[in-house]
Amino acid sequence: MSRMLLCLAMLAVPLFAADSATARGFEHFYNLEYEEAKIEFEKAIVADPQNPETYNHLAQAILYREMLHAGALESELVTGNNPFLHLPKIKPSAKDLSRFDECIAKAVDLAQAMVNRNPNDTKALYVLGIAIGLRSNINFLVRKYWTDSLRDATAARKLHNRVSELDPSNIDARLVQGLHDYVVGSLPFHYKLLGFLAGFHGDRDKGMKTVQLVSEKGNINKLDAKVLMAALYRRERRAQEAVPLLEELVKRMPRNYLLYLEQVQMFADLGRKDDALKALAQLDEMKREGLLKTMPVEKIFYARGNLLFWYREYDTALTNLNRATANTKDLDLNTTVNAWLRTGQCLDMKGQHSQAVIAYRQAISDAPDSDAGKESKKYLSSPYVRKD
Repeated sequence: MSRMLLCLAMLAVPLFAADSATARGFEHFYNLEYEEAKIEFEKAIVADPQNPETYNHLAQAILYREMLHAGALESELVTGNNPFLHLPKIKPSAKDLSRFDECIAKAVDLAQAMVNRNPNDTKALYVLGIAIGLRSNINFLVRKYWTDSLRDATAARKLHNRVSELDPSNIDARLVQGLHDYVVGSLPFHYKLLGFLAGFHGDRDKGMKTVQLVSEKGNINKLDAKVLMAALYRRERRAQEAVPLLEELVKRMPRNYLLYLEQVQMFADLGRKDDALKALAQLDEMKREGLLKTMPVEKIFYARGNLLFWYREYDTALTNLNRATANTKDLDLNTTVNAWLRTGQCLDMKGQHSQAVIAYRQAISDAPDSDAGKESKKYLSSPYVRKD
């Protein structure tokens, strides 16, 4: 998705009756309506309190809601030099963090009890791996416990390896394995020396091929794998291959505005400006019709301004960027800071450095340690100059 984070584990979505709380929850989940998803998943827990999967579902909805608000579900976050180590810090409320921890602890306890009764219970092993993988994500994104996160990710991978050994036909269990290979293969060398990573050197190409296999032949994880493949293609600069995947995903998740924003990025990378503008126009129309309740309209203004900046249409870009920065209270911090940076760069390109400095200072003030904040500092004394 247009800001899809490459999480260390994804949650499988079993097939449920269309009118079940879990099915309704996932309908909301995949359309970024996390508050509604949380309500449905809480209902599912009440209906089936001894099912560890229900607790995993709620935990992921809590986590992804916070990731969305922080701007951490968009794939530009995976394009840096060490992308898995430079993500924005997620700051859930104490209540939500406590509920997340409760859900993971309950899922682990229930699944582990099933494994204790039958060490070869593939369903229990799979669900246990998902719970530990989600715990890895919260440690990585919220608590910033890098080694604890990697240790949990590795443990989740081992559990799903066991599922594959017991049932080679279970393609879905390979998703965590593929993503783990890709993530570990993308880490700096010194992280790969950690003891619990022994035997897991990581392999980006192998990881991508595994995720692609799940996207083509998986069952309950097929949709998740397609989403991840689109993000991986973005990171690997393979926009041409991402476009048809995104077209398919938009049909499956019509209210997921991140997919449309990702299309804008892909079309821009391919030099297809008109197609990128068309995707933004679709978002405009959907927002007016009230279909995108979770998306602030400023997100569209930023995306259009950013697109036009790269096409050197600085006046029109500024018009949109100014509308984006005029009301940032509902905008995620990642987008806000980048909007101020782009505003300053547009002004510098128009020869208005004194005004550009005001924008750069705002970016620095909002998030001094962010990539955009650090870049803005460079232009306080020396105006930005396009190198392309």
